[in-house]
Amino acid sequence: MGYFCYIVECCDGSYYTGWTMDPNRREKQHNSGQGAKYTRLHRPVHLVYIEEVGDRSAAMKREIAIKHLDHARKSRLIHSVQGTTIDEK
Repeated sequence: MGYFCYIVECCDGSYYTGWTMDPNRREKQHNSGQGAKYTRLHRPVHLVYIEEVGDRSAAMKREIAIKHLDHARKSRLIHSVQGTTIDEK
């Protein structure tokens, strides 16, 4: 099983970053109100970025690195893979 760092875009245009072993399941959890407190207040969310990483530790480190990016840099990261669909990741 792989580990993934992901970004969801919230209904207000903000981004939430996390890590998971199943990005699609996690998106559903966020939208059902069972995800993070932040996303419960900013639903619905849409999965916009997935990055596979080697292990849990790498996923957690990558999550922190992405969380330190400002909104514009997160947008550039998301759009840097724009030709790739989520299903291809």
